[in-house]
Amino acid sequence: MTTLAQTYSDRFGLSFELFPPKTEAGMKSLFRHTERLAQFQPAYVTCTYGAGGATQDRTLEVIAGVHKKHDLPVATHLTCVGSTAEQLKEYLERAWDLGIKNVVALRGDPPQGETDFKPTAGGFAYANELVEFISTEIPEMGIIIAGYPEKHQEAASLEIDLQNLKRKVDAGADAILTQLFYNNADFFEFRTRSEKLGIEVPIVPGLLPVTNGAQIQRIASLCGAKLPPKFVSDLQKHEDDPAGQFEVGVEFATRQAEELLAAGVPGLHFYVLNKSEATERVLGAVTLPRE
Repeated sequence: MTTLAQTYSDRFGLSFELFPPKTEAGMKSLFRHTERLAQFQPAYVTCTYGAGGATQDRTLEVIAGVHKKHDLPVATHLTCVGSTAEQLKEYLERAWDLGIKNVVALRGDPPQGETDFKPTAGGFAYANELVEFISTEIPEMGIIIAGYPEKHQEAASLEIDLQNLKRKVDAGADAILTQLFYNNADFFEFRTRSEKLGIEVPIVPGLLPVTNGAQIQRIASLCGAKLPPKFVSDLQKHEDDPAGQFEVGVEFATRQAEELLAAGVPGLHFYVLNKSEATERVLGAVTLPRE
């Protein structure tokens, strides 16, 4: 079995992130789009789950289906929210038995309606505790963690946020996927600061090609990502033209990807929102490193 560390040392680590659809029609649509994304031979595909683990079964259905259908390595998201250590281990063992050998380990956001994260009795308060637990209980499981080029919204400072990242790496993480961002300078600065702190695992930029201006404004506000003023202005010029906004977003994401590739990133992670068109366009326009 190829480990995550081997994945990034042996090849360029292209990856895609899905979310579990709520309906059967959504599932069918998802698999139509993954069929198109599979042509790019990703190193792995990930799938999120809902707050408090509400969609765990559907998440396993999605990601195990992608693994079986396309024979691709896959990863399930896992958070500390609403689960004891025993429940988390049970979930991981179910995932392993389905061929899911990697996990994106996160603390998770507070449930809807709550502002503060409250650990479950018998569970974990921080992502580094979850990472350590996974690496101890199932040492063969590949572990991916999140990094924040523009700082996690709850962190008091960039320095504290980076120390938190280092704790997760030291606990056993194999790779870092970043939160989406739209200013490559933020990523490059984040990478430099991480390396100076002694973080040596691959740091993979996360990209979300914009297909809808209003949607990205909402997403960016939720995760604290800054949108360049000119980019926002260009999107607003096509406020009543969805096709125009799509073209602006794809062009921006293509330039962003080209610059990151030229800077030697070990991979690209696309938040595809269960669609394929925008990511296909970007990947069709750039030259990806291969083995």
